Amino acid sequence: MIRFMKWLILFIFLMILAARLWLRRLNLAHLARHGHEVPAGFQGEIDGPLLARTSDYTLANSRVGLAEALYGSLLLALFLFGGPLAWYDRWITGLADSFVVQGVLFVLGLMLFQTLLDVPFSLYRTFVLEERFQFNASTPRLWLTDFLKSLGIGSLLLTLLAAGAFALVQASPDGWWLWVWAFFAAITLLLMYLSPVLIEPLFFKFQPLQNEQLVERVKAVMAGAGLRVERVQQVDASRRSKHSNAYFTGIGRVKRIVLFDTLLEQMDDDEIVGVLAHEAGHWKLGHIWKRLLTMELVSLAVFWLAWQLLSWGGLPGLFGLEHVSFAGQVLLLGFLASLAGFPLTPVSSALSRRHEWQADRFAVDLTGQTAPLARALVKLCKENLSNLHPHPLYAWFYYSHPPVVDRVARLSSAESE
Repeated sequence: MIRFMKWLILFIFLMILAARLWLRRLNLAHLARHGHEVPAGFQGEIDGPLLARTSDYTLANSRVGLAEALYGSLLLALFLFGGPLAWYDRWITGLADSFVVQGVLFVLGLMLFQTLLDVPFSLYRTFVLEERFQFNASTPRLWLTDFLKSLGIGSLLLTLLAAGAFALVQASPDGWWLWVWAFFAAITLLLMYLSPVLIEPLFFKFQPLQNEQLVERVKAVMAGAGLRVERVQQVDASRRSKHSNAYFTGIGRVKRIVLFDTLLEQMDDDEIVGVLAHEAGHWKLGHIWKRLLTMELVSLAVFWLAWQLLSWGGLPGLFGLEHVSFAGQVLLLGFLASLAGFPLTPVSSALSRRHEWQADRFAVDLTGQTAPLARALVKLCKENLSNLHPHPLYAWFYYSHPPVVDRVARLSSAESE
């Protein structure tokens, strides 16, 4: 029975991998059939050569993603089902006697190993793929500096999280699930406060937005939504990439708005205000705290279930193993959770898309205009070479945002009402 369960889990894993690859292939086939068509609302902005370049970029990205998915999945299957996990677990437990230290070394070692495995793909994306499509602005030195900073910060945070979690497990073996959940929830909120002021400035240079007229317009629009903006800043994202973006940070009523310098170059003031009005909609409609609350409630249930399964003690047997440390069992449980979560992907995607529709509607009501946001969406697609022809099933399953063609069409219909 135990041997059967091991092969059943492996079979499910391979079937999910096959489903992911099939969806990717379906999406690319749809692009091949319709990639030459200029969607409604994009005339004058998108032409044949640009559509061809967009298709080439999507295809190149998908090929790299396919190679990365196969590479990572095969290594994961080999590690869990081929014997390396048992060897790694014995090696880690032999390095220290402390339960907490063993746990920290276990997760830290896996994180470092995964980071090194990702290096070739990161280098290829940055200096081959992005360079080919004229998005890359980084240099090898800047890439290496960012890599070392990310590695250092990630290692430090993971060490603190793992040490705190395993210490709570050791201190409260019969109720650790609640304490560890509360610990992780507190760290999540703390990072939302600290990341904009401590971590992000290590990578980017922030300065007040130079366009004072735009600053006043943004503050006025945000005030109309009941949001007080403390700072409107621009960031030197163009040092690394030509891709553009904008985002809000902050908790409570005081917000900070950050605009990529690439976005400022690509859009006029009306379009920028439209994009920010959309982001304001997420805050005003409670999407941020609702997502956070939902995530924490789901996490609470997951931690309780994890406590039950780890107390059961039968997890190693499901993978054909006689004994695995507590940290190793957490890894096995996380793997099973990823399998169980795959069918729920479209549910999460659908909820996110609903919020995006609502934020679009809020932006229109707030600004009294539909055209600026529609133009901004078209420009974002044009400048970022976004796929304008995703397969409906692929978009339904994965897309956290509605396909941009649908968003522009809905905005155009609202303008004509």
